[in-house]
Amino acid sequence: MTYRHAIVRTGHQDLAGGAVLHSAPGFPAFPVRLASEIFQRALALRGGDQPAVLWDPCCGSGYLLTVVTLLHRRRIASVLASDLDPEARKLAERNLALLSQAGLAARAADLRARAARFDKPAYDSAARAAHRLAAELDAAGGDMPHAVRQADAFDPDQLQRTLGHHAPDIVITDVPYGEQTHWRGPSAAAGVTGMVDALTAVLPHDSVIAVTARGRKVLSDRGPRPRTSFKIGTRAVALFRTSERPRTRGAVKKRVTSRQP
Repeated sequence: MTYRHAIVRTGHQDLAGGAVLHSAPGFPAFPVRLASEIFQRALALRGGDQPAVLWDPCCGSGYLLTVVTLLHRRRIASVLASDLDPEARKLAERNLALLSQAGLAARAADLRARAARFDKPAYDSAARAAHRLAAELDAAGGDMPHAVRQADAFDPDQLQRTLGHHAPDIVITDVPYGEQTHWRGPSAAAGVTGMVDALTAVLPHDSVIAVTARGRKVLSDRGPRPRTSFKIGTRAVALFRTSERPRTRGAVKKRVTSRQP
C-alpha cells in the first residue's frame, strides 16, 4: 500500500525522538510520515471541515500525539492523552508540554545549557530545532490545549471520567506489541477488540478510531469490521467508525453525558 496523503518525502529530523521530543527506554517512537498518513486518512474518513479533537487512549510517551499535532496544528482543536502507566503519563506530559511556546522555549533553554555543560554540538542543534518548531507552531495557530489523564483503555467507566468536557472525534493509537510495551489492566486479554468496544461506548457518534499494530493486520477477533485498513512497512493500520457499532442504551447515555463540562 502506498501513501495517499503524506506523499512528499520530507525530512522530519526536528521531530526525532530524543532530540527536542523526549524519549526513554521502553517507550518506542513512531514513524513520523506514517503518523501523518494515519491522521489524514482518519480525518478524511470522519469528513467535514471542523478541526479534530484528538485522543490517544494508549498514549505511552505521548510521542505520536505530539508529532501529529506539530505537523497538523491547523486541523486539530485539542488533544487528550491517557494511559494506565504512571511513568508513561509523566513522559507524555513532558512531550505534550512542547505543544506550547512556553514549553518549547523551556526545552530550547535546557538544550542550550546542556550544550554548554557537556560541550556537545548535538544539544545546540536540538535547541535550534526547538526554535524552528516554535515558529512553525506559532504560524499554524499557536499553543494547543491538551490534557494527560489516567485511564484503563478497556474500562468504559474510567474512559468516561477521563473525557470530562472533551468530545474526541478521532482516536489514533499505537497499541502494545508485546515487545517493549505490553497491555496492562484486568481486561488486557481483550486486546484490540476490547479496546474498540470500550472506546465506542464513550465516543461521540461518527467518531473514527485508528489503531496501529505490528504485523500483517490489526487483530480483532470479533466486533466491528474496520471501514478501511492498510499496511506500510512493518505496521498495519485499521480504521473503525463508531457509528457502525450497535450501542446499548447505557452506552448512548454515556455518549451524551460525555459532552458535559
